Amino acid sequence: MTVAALFQSIEKGDLGAAEALLAADPLLADGRLENGVSLLLMAVYYGQAAIAGAIRAQRESLDIWEAAALGEVAALSALLTAEPELLNAVAPDGFYPLGLAGYFGQQEAFRWLLAQGADRDQVAENGMRVRPVHTIAAQRDPQLALALMTDLLTYGAAVNVSQHGGWTPLHQAADHGNLALVQLLLAHGADPAAQSEAGQTPIEMAAAKEFSAVVELLNSHAG
Repeated sequence: MTVAALFQSIEKGDLGAAEALLAADPLLADGRLENGVSLLLMAVYYGQAAIAGAIRAQRESLDIWEAAALGEVAALSALLTAEPELLNAVAPDGFYPLGLAGYFGQQEAFRWLLAQGADRDQVAENGMRVRPVHTIAAQRDPQLALALMTDLLTYGAAVNVSQHGGWTPLHQAADHGNLALVQLLLAHGADPAAQSEAGQTPIEMAAAKEFSAVVELLNSHAG
């Protein structure tokens, strides 16, 4: 029974295989890939909630990134009480607690981390170069994205910042057709004429997907 086998079950979404592996060797729940990322976090990354739950059930504790991604505020509180420096700690794959909580839509944990003073503009130390504003703008649930972004901007996060590919949060919001999020970002000074590395503006992205209301709103703010 190996870490590789459990990871393969995560990749395939095979809950039965994962449960069998964990039953045979519960210590696999503590397993990590060669890059240091835990199997629990990988299950969350792959959207395998049931497998993540099976792994979590075998774990006595979490690391700061797992707790953030799972939205376990009690675990976050215990970890930061013991080691306050973990608040903005960078994971083996370059991500950080606030960004993980935001990306996985864990609003309670996200708000709690902000209230503890988490860096609202922290940049991922990997090729994605995402900040919390980018992870939230990438949310597919428009209402959740709006709620999280409202929380974040209350703390003064920068909006005219680029991630990999030169995309700003406004590019993401426009590409998803999230009118309310576009409106919120514009109200906080987002630039509708910002260009990605491919030369596209948020207006062009919205137009390409025929989000006419978004295009109209962006044009009304274009200089």
